[in-house]
Amino acid sequence: MLLQLSLLMGNKVLLYGASGHCKVIIDSIHLMGDTVEVVFDDNPQKTNIFGVPVIQANGHKINKEDLLAISIGNNRVRKTISERISAKFHTVIHPTAIISKYASIDEGTVIMAGAIINPDSVIGRHSIINTGAIIDHDCHIGDYTHISPNASLAGDVVVGEGSHVGIGASIIQGVRIGKWAIIGAGAVILKDVEDYAVVVGNPGKVIKYTEK
Repeated sequence: MLLQLSLLMGNKVLLYGASGHCKVIIDSIHLMGDTVEVVFDDNPQKTNIFGVPVIQANGHKINKEDLLAISIGNNRVRKTISERISAKFHTVIHPTAIISKYASIDEGTVIMAGAIINPDSVIGRHSIINTGAIIDHDCHIGDYTHISPNASLAGDVVVGEGSHVGIGASIIQGVRIGKWAIIGAGAVILKDVEDYAVVVGNPGKVIKYTEK
């Protein structure tokens, strides 16, 4: 993994979204040895982040050969943008992340500082594995998901498309989390979670559904 990253150093990357999440991604990209040329955002009041110019996306054509990362934390917005734009989506991996050579990470995903991804785990497209999150062996993390800081997933956990696992949450081995579910901060998940469920507490309990 380190050898592969070193061979890819020197990329010029475009970002979409000038949020706080963008700041962390810029930091990671610079530590990878790459540069950020510009950040696109729809807010005209934002002009730069860490010296990187912020410009409005409207009226600027993003080419299919451009290297782009979507720097937006909202899972649904990230999905919408990825489906609307034709570009080469960049995978951002902080140098302190520990990733097994037997793990798989798809395009557009961001792996933050101190995250651990163990063997035979699969991370989908445009997902966020945030600071200090642990993904143990044989997990399958779907597209457009967000595994928050210090969340811990035991082996053979499945997280469906678009789901959000909150900060410090724990999921025991073999549990299946449905699509577009929300796991609250600090929740302890001992059994499967249905699509669109919002689960909080220890042990985790469903308090509502975002869709039916």
